[in-house]
Amino acid sequence: MLRTALNRRATIRTQKTLRSKLGTLVVLTLSLGLAVTGCSADPTPEGTQSANSESVETLLTEHKLNGLEAKEIVNTLDKMPVADRPTNLMASVRPSGLIVSDGADVSGTLPLPTEEFYVSVAPYISQTHECHFHSLTTCRGELSKQPIHITITNLDTGEALVDEDTTTFDNGFIGYWIPNDIKASITITAQNKSATTQIATASEEDATCVTTMQLT
Repeated sequence: MLRTALNRRATIRTQKTLRSKLGTLVVLTLSLGLAVTGCSADPTPEGTQSANSESVETLLTEHKLNGLEAKEIVNTLDKMPVADRPTNLMASVRPSGLIVSDGADVSGTLPLPTEEFYVSVAPYISQTHECHFHSLTTCRGELSKQPIHITITNLDTGEALVDEDTTTFDNGFIGYWIPNDIKASITITAQNKSATTQIATASEEDATCVTTMQLT
């Protein structure tokens, strides 16, 4: 009887220890998952109401972006040195609009050119993250300020939209405005390695952030 009771207590302690370890593993897994998907975070969290134009203008003024068209804001923030990027401004590039937010009370959408589509690409060799809509203030790629050669070809017409040697931005991305409503091929070469992918620019759900190009 005594041995049976002791065995039962030992089994209960073992189960508690396993549950505790499993709980810790779940927390760590969730934390890692959030870390690699941070780029695609929505700048308008649930419960946040869209602000009026005066509030959005105040937000832009605070970050010295007032007076700029949405396209100019995209160019400015994507090329900004990482160390200078604001921590209280979220800016997400969607196919037809730029969503800006302070992450709390103010959010609004600025219209982007209807005939153009912004795509920002982060080639990588060993590390990447999931991303669909480019976050101008939080997205980071592996190859910061690295020389690359990039070509972007309109698959509908065969026209070369981009064909140049360039350098990735400080955030590891390189961004271009290309025609709306097309299918395109992107090829990037760097460090004697290359990668090719295809994108589309016809839908509101088409990606503005490409992080799947592994150079091999």
